[in-house]
Amino acid sequence: MENQNNSSGSFSRRKFLGTTTAAVAAVSLTPFNFGFAPAKPNSKFGGVQIGAITYSWRSMPSTAEDIIKYCIEAGISSVELMGNVAEAYAGIPEGPARPPRGVELNDDEQKKLQKAREEAIEKQKQWRLSVSMDKYKALRKMFNKAGIDIHIVKFAPANWSDDEIDYAFKAAKVLGAKGITNEIGEDACKRLGKFADKHNMYAIYHNHLQPGEPGFSFDKFLAYSPKNMLNFDAGHYFGATGNHPNEVIERLHDRIFSIHLKDKTGKNANPANTNMPWGQGDTPIGDMLKLVQKNKWPIYFDIELEYPVPDDSDAQKEVTKCVQYCKNILA
Repeated sequence: MENQNNSSGSFSRRKFLGTTTAAVAAVSLTPFNFGFAPAKPNSKFGGVQIGAITYSWRSMPSTAEDIIKYCIEAGISSVELMGNVAEAYAGIPEGPARPPRGVELNDDEQKKLQKAREEAIEKQKQWRLSVSMDKYKALRKMFNKAGIDIHIVKFAPANWSDDEIDYAFKAAKVLGAKGITNEIGEDACKRLGKFADKHNMYAIYHNHLQPGEPGFSFDKFLAYSPKNMLNFDAGHYFGATGNHPNEVIERLHDRIFSIHLKDKTGKNANPANTNMPWGQGDTPIGDMLKLVQKNKWPIYFDIELEYPVPDDSDAQKEVTKCVQYCKNILA
């Protein structure tokens, strides 16, 4: 079911470009840039909460302070916070070194690198098991003071030790989140649900292209625990299957915590399964937003910027366009 972006809730590309260009221009005129206290952001449009996964700003400086600045400028009031941003603020030791690109290592060099990586991983583990939650309390206060809620933290801890998984849920709760995210998979869904139940939170699973695999079913993974929920990536789903995401949203809306938004071409398009600037792909974004709005389902939508950023732009300007795109549909 492809090429449905002109159905309910959609609008012309010309209108989109006009409104988003004005919105991006307005960013440079916000009080934030003049040193005054900016108005708190509000990206709940027509009863639907629009946010962003902070991964969207990966091409720009991405400290916690940077993320708050971007959210205020773009008017975003809710985020899925990447775990590395939170842990960097809390002071985690440096992670494992990556092998130099294009450099072949001999056996001794590979052994030294592997040993250094194991030591770094162990150092991070010990830090997680001993760190105070005070930094996370301060981080939550900083986001909330700016008018931004953290609804999920992407720690992705399925391969961590049990104690580290406990830490991930504790830290996420202190940050005000309702759960942690991890890539969907058999082992992760079997393991994390029990920790979510223990902490009275959710284990929320993100899909990439798995729904396009023969025999794939979300139901199997959700069945492992009532605390297992979906971080449904509608763009990846559409790109991998060509099916309308509303088929999943309608059927599993009570097990979907959040939805990642991106605009992609469908499975049988040319080019197929390709990230596009919003309004140029085929993903029925408007249909999804309108469905949740009509039914008043408490599902978060998070912008995930994955299309190539134009040379004359940056990730912040593109995220701002995406926020305006959603607002035009919902408000």
